[in-house]
Amino acid sequence: MRIGVVVNPIAGMGGRVGLKGTDGKVAEARERGAEPRAPERARRALERLAALAPDTELLTYADPMGESEVREAGFDPTVVGRPGDEETSVGDTQAAVEAFLDAGVDLVLFVGGDGTAADVAEVLDDADTDTPMLGVPAGVKVYSSVFGVSPEDAGEIAATFDRTERREVMDIDEDDYRAGEVHPELRGIAFVPVADDLQSSKQLGGGTVEALAAGVADSIEPGVTYVLGPGSTVGAVKDALGFEGSALGVDVWRDGEVLVRDATEQQILSNLGDRNVIVVTPIGGQGFVFGRGNPQLSPDVIRQCEVEVVASRAKLDDLGVLRVDTDDPDLDEELRGWTKVRVGRFERRMMEIV
Repeated sequence: MRIGVVVNPIAGMGGRVGLKGTDGKVAEARERGAEPRAPERARRALERLAALAPDTELLTYADPMGESEVREAGFDPTVVGRPGDEETSVGDTQAAVEAFLDAGVDLVLFVGGDGTAADVAEVLDDADTDTPMLGVPAGVKVYSSVFGVSPEDAGEIAATFDRTERREVMDIDEDDYRAGEVHPELRGIAFVPVADDLQSSKQLGGGTVEALAAGVADSIEPGVTYVLGPGSTVGAVKDALGFEGSALGVDVWRDGEVLVRDATEQQILSNLGDRNVIVVTPIGGQGFVFGRGNPQLSPDVIRQCEVEVVASRAKLDDLGVLRVDTDDPDLDEELRGWTKVRVGRFERRMMEIV
């Protein structure tokens, strides 16, 4: 099999520094101390691919768009081109995909977020090809249903798939997202490998959660620092605590005071106390507790906190299981297993994190 690999090196950089995306914000992300996320996630996917299918022929683009990561995984790739400038662009991603199609690849494996997925899908659509695409999730939002659940899952799917199906490529306007509004837009339909470990499209679920929020408010303890994640369910908790939180950001609260609103990873770490609790809800139809939409809740933050998961009964009925993808495989493994999820003022339900 021949696979074309392209990495968007800036994907996801804005997440931990509180920018909720990187579109048009690369310079600001770097000023805030953001570090690249995509290269390491690319390595994880490619190492899994190498373990399962070491004889796969890989094509890639020159650094920083994949060459080093492919070689570090043990492959000897064909480099089909290089980015035009030091700062990579949409044009570079699309030129890479065009070169892969010219070379007759069986799969385009990209590392990035929804914007990268839309860029790849546009080229495939223009070429009127049934060549499939598959994403290694590295963005902040990841609304599309064309990604593996984790980098390792993407590598395994790439190594083992034997059929494809058409799936949606979604994206949202990041400026609206930063303002607390979510308006997903269908950007394309693409062929994607069929596998159990593909994430589903993200839902924008509703339902009343007042009783659940009241239960969290009732259980607040003096001196404890509460790290309140994004989403409408945790938003109801913020309302119950008496403040208007950032709808899609992370807020830090202790003893009736908002310490930081829409916090970055470093701001969260700086405001943690002796005892800390993260309150988080699974993201839509994908079921991610960590790793989608809340990269500020980094492994360093999570390791210093207790975790309380909250969700409506209807959402859990739809999900079946919960998921994590923290950028730290060891932490992911620690978090996996059965956990209690608050579904009402007093009620909890056991759910498995897989």
